[in-house]
Amino acid sequence: MIFADNLRTALIILVVLHHLAVIYGANTPFYYVEPAYSDVLALWVLVIFQLLNQAYFMGFFFLLSGYFTPGSFERKGLTSFLKDRLIRLGIPLLVFAFVLNPIASIGIWQMPASLTGITTPLSWQEYPKLIGIGPLWFIVMLLVFDFGYAAWRVDTWTRSASDSAPPRYRMVVVFVLVLALASYLIRIVLPLGKYALSFPSLAYLPQYLSFFIIGIIAYHRNWLRTIPSRMGKLGFGVALVATLTLFPISLSGGAAFLGNGYWQSAVYALWDSTFAVGMVLGLTTLFRRFFNYPNRLGRFLSQHSYTVFIIHAPIIVFLALAMRGIHLEQLLKFGLAAIVGLPLCFGAAYLVRKIPFTDRVL
Repeated sequence: MIFADNLRTALIILVVLHHLAVIYGANTPFYYVEPAYSDVLALWVLVIFQLLNQAYFMGFFFLLSGYFTPGSFERKGLTSFLKDRLIRLGIPLLVFAFVLNPIASIGIWQMPASLTGITTPLSWQEYPKLIGIGPLWFIVMLLVFDFGYAAWRVDTWTRSASDSAPPRYRMVVVFVLVLALASYLIRIVLPLGKYALSFPSLAYLPQYLSFFIIGIIAYHRNWLRTIPSRMGKLGFGVALVATLTLFPISLSGGAAFLGNGYWQSAVYALWDSTFAVGMVLGLTTLFRRFFNYPNRLGRFLSQHSYTVFIIHAPIIVFLALAMRGIHLEQLLKFGLAAIVGLPLCFGAAYLVRKIPFTDRVL
């Protein structure tokens, strides 16, 4: 399934671009940001870009992870499956938490004290405070989901029956409505942007969990291969219509769309649930049709994309620090950082995977 590898690569590239947008949008906490409050257009473009990404791309990761989980479990068995998960996910998580996260956090001390409130110099005494999971919250949650799946399989220990029938439109509509309701309800307690247990986006937990489960179902029913192309086109169309109608309405009340029970939050939940499902259907069929052929570049990017996900945060932070003396309009600077940063991340990933034994993990 070459298209699935290419799809995952595209999503990881989007993660890097998303975090670069955070650096130059400066609208949410990160290791380093460069505010440009006078550039209102750039701020709006970068924030909307982030909102569009956040609505679906991490959920899509969980869906793809869920899709490949049953086959891995059935090939390896319980013990080997859990061991593999701890190696592939646990080791990078530990390296990031104790090494890469503190390195990326150096960027915090490079920002003005007016932004950070920090007036003391960086010292080794700060190290314990710099240990953290950062963007690898995804891996922590995926570990929880994988162990939950393993526990469920131990309890049932039967293979689910295979069924190649594609999902029905009524099923998709009902799922979108239920997901929107669940998202609205959880955001009354956990609004968008509120950190909880080091997770920046638990407001999307209903999407993440349900997409992971749908990935498992999709494996047994072969949905990634059988979803009709017309359903994918319709998914893109519905996502576009929802974005042109529901999205502006949800933003009409300022920050009310974030949650806390406001009606704008309900509209936003309906929009991002519709948008997420539409994009998943559309991108799946698009990549299956046009990006399902082997080539050297695609193979290289796919082999190194997981490593890029692990290491990209400190790389783009230090890239932004190196570029802070360049005076450009904010969107142009974001574009320049993207043009330089993406090859830099994949080049660094190539070097990292040359380290002995890393291929077993990465």
